[in-house]
Amino acid sequence: MTRFLAPLPALAMACALVAALAASWTPSVAAVAEAAPPSRPSPTAPTADDTGPAYGPELEGFDYPWPVQRFRFTSQGQALDMAYMDVAPTAAPNGRVAVLLHGKNFCAATWQATITALSGVGYRVIAPDQVGFWKSSKPARYQFSFQQLAANTQALLASLGVDGPVTLVGHSTGGMLAVRYALMYPGDVERLVLVDPIGLEDWAAKGVPWRSVDQWDQRELGTTAGRIREYERTTYYAGQWRPDFEPWVQMLAGLYRGPGREAVAWDSALLYDMITTQPVVYELDRLAMPVLLMIGDKDTTAIGKDLAPPALRASLGDYPALGRAAAARIPHARLVEFADLGHAPQIQAPDAFHAALLGWLTEPLGGPAAP
Repeated sequence: MTRFLAPLPALAMACALVAALAASWTPSVAAVAEAAPPSRPSPTAPTADDTGPAYGPELEGFDYPWPVQRFRFTSQGQALDMAYMDVAPTAAPNGRVAVLLHGKNFCAATWQATITALSGVGYRVIAPDQVGFWKSSKPARYQFSFQQLAANTQALLASLGVDGPVTLVGHSTGGMLAVRYALMYPGDVERLVLVDPIGLEDWAAKGVPWRSVDQWDQRELGTTAGRIREYERTTYYAGQWRPDFEPWVQMLAGLYRGPGREAVAWDSALLYDMITTQPVVYELDRLAMPVLLMIGDKDTTAIGKDLAPPALRASLGDYPALGRAAAARIPHARLVEFADLGHAPQIQAPDAFHAALLGWLTEPLGGPAAP
């Protein structure tokens, strides 16, 4: 066997040159910016509690009750799409526009009954999916903030020719966004409705441990229909379960069964970081418009409370107390409590919810706020 051996001086010089080149090279800013997120575990076979449809990364395959349109815009140097439904009045138009902001685990379509109720009394109703959610873009690198989502929403409304004050309705995380929007654009909000908004307490200030984006990501990659269903049963629906709740379980679980699973989980992790680090509770007294605060007293939502020590965990998400404290701080607030309902009263008991909502909306602006 013949082997080639380089002369030792030449070999040493070659090694030194390679080392020098390696030490001097650094990736460009563009190369770093375009790098993909760290690789995560590959999809696994469905478990026994996770059978059902698979949807695309922008919820392809899941139908909404009205046509979905897309607002294309540029934000943070990226071309993004914001999906939305724009539903015309089905009764005599009243000249008013209602904008509905969904929660973290609730897409625009979960507002179906509310859209029907509002359009049925003359409202034009616009229900978007925020960037990072559902049928909208899932950017891998985006500085998610409630301010940014509010600005995106305002840009959408401007593109649709909405230039007057709107009735803004926000549920859950959408309630946090609605508060931020109303604070940023107070002249653009005629009335504000907050439905079981999260963020009525500052979890970090109360001692809930921090969870990193990577930890949120790993948690989200473990999402199954069974886990979603049990959480929604206990938190959203006060221990109840009905067949009409199941489509919303499959809507979310289907994203994690589909080809966009990793992108969905990553954006979800970024959004959880936004929720837990950007409280709005300290600014409620700055809301100048009439506010309807609608609370399901069986709601116990508190993001990250699974990390909290048992004694602290038991004190979090006390929505009757949180709702009353928030209403006391908001200058022109009406508090409506649903004694037997959970986090999603508009889905759990739509008739009672819409009776209270439409009753308040028909009152003249500037009327006295009831206790």
